[in-house]
Amino acid sequence: MPQRRSHIAPSAVKSELAAALAALREDLEAPTEFPPEAVAEAKAATAPEPDLDLRDVPFVTLDPLGAKDLDQAMHLARRGAGYEVRYAIADVPAFVVPGGAVDAEARRRGQTLYAADGSIPLHPRVLSEDRASLLPEQDRPALVWTFDLDDAGVVTEFRLERALIRSRAQLDYETAQESLDRGEESPLSLLPVIGGLRQNLEAQRGGASLNLPDAEVVQREDGTYGIDRQHPLPLENWNAQLSLMTGMAAASLMIDAKVGVLRTMPEPDEKAFTAFRLQTEALGRPWKDGEYGEYLRTLDRDDPLTQPVLEAAASLFRGAGYVTFDGSVPTDIEQAAIAAPYAHATAPLRRLVDRWALAICLAVSRGEEVPAWARESLGDLPALMQESGQRASRLNADTVNRVEAALLTPLVGSAIEATVIEVREDRVTIQIADPAVTASAPLPAGTKPGDTVSVRLVRADIGKGEVEFAGADALVAGR
Repeated sequence: MPQRRSHIAPSAVKSELAAALAALREDLEAPTEFPPEAVAEAKAATAPEPDLDLRDVPFVTLDPLGAKDLDQAMHLARRGAGYEVRYAIADVPAFVVPGGAVDAEARRRGQTLYAADGSIPLHPRVLSEDRASLLPEQDRPALVWTFDLDDAGVVTEFRLERALIRSRAQLDYETAQESLDRGEESPLSLLPVIGGLRQNLEAQRGGASLNLPDAEVVQREDGTYGIDRQHPLPLENWNAQLSLMTGMAAASLMIDAKVGVLRTMPEPDEKAFTAFRLQTEALGRPWKDGEYGEYLRTLDRDDPLTQPVLEAAASLFRGAGYVTFDGSVPTDIEQAAIAAPYAHATAPLRRLVDRWALAICLAVSRGEEVPAWARESLGDLPALMQESGQRASRLNADTVNRVEAALLTPLVGSAIEATVIEVREDRVTIQIADPAVTASAPLPAGTKPGDTVSVRLVRADIGKGEVEFAGADALVAGR
């Protein structure tokens, strides 16, 4: 479930919205520069000798165009009636000295933050975008997962090894998708097959993937704002399945060893399901029957209303967290959206917790003791990741608030029709269909979820990300 990232298009760079989004960095209280000692340590770090030399394997990376922090590389091949997937992960544990300056700074940050106007990296860029990144035509240490799959995509065997690799090409989603669509031979020719099989298995498990598109904020010639959204390409969803498969394998290793860190999420409650159903009805794409994962899979990616439906679905993916264990495995270890135990273990350049998961999994795979540094600091991870997660969520929410204020600015003084999706004390949460905005408004007497109301927009402050509505009048009671 990749994190949605907002970007500012060139047409909006000098706009009021761009200035408001840039100001978010200062409000975050997140360090943007690295201490000199951390940068020096990152430049001097050396990786240990790998167990294997896999430079003859033609790995490739697949990322957004222009990305430099390349966490994963892959090689796909047929193996009898089934398939072999090699999934190489940047060997960040090889470069970060436990207890050193880079480690300390990474613990402060927790994860790379993606703002609309740039990123605040987890590690010094000399590591995350250079020495540890799986850049093309460069020898790089990596932690390589090798999976044997049967003809249905089921993992029959897997292993994890430290190896030296050399990626042959840095592919981007759009170009690679176009190549596949033309039927050209490519290193990714098997990805639609393997990814499709894994999607079938996900559906059989009752899992649900939520791939939110990137959003690009644009300012039109008349001064109004809009959002151009790029929905995930099929290739992105197939690629995500490889990451999910790896995270499930990492979880199984740590569970068997009775030590590790898992990503967990509870099943949504009925209140969340009810609110989501009302939002889908308000948007004209009602979820009527079946599991929510099945409903999300039926959405048409070319439908302009799919995006707000997916954003509404994010409410069903709340409550995710991390659980650590050493000696005994907790009872509740499932990630409900994946419908299986799962660990974050594929993005160590951009997420702190992955370094622990990878170090533990490598030790278990080798039959060695788990590194003392990882074992001793396991208990710190949930709080560190929760703090960084809250910072990332605040950045995302503040960004969305400012964008929505910009979208609504031309409608100040106008009456807007909306659907009530939640009632709280003297306020209601409303869903506006066009532009697709969720907001809060004063409570009309007797209003119930599902009612259609008319609200008047009084104020839209782009700088603060605030909108204000006058009292609403119920148009249609009930549903």
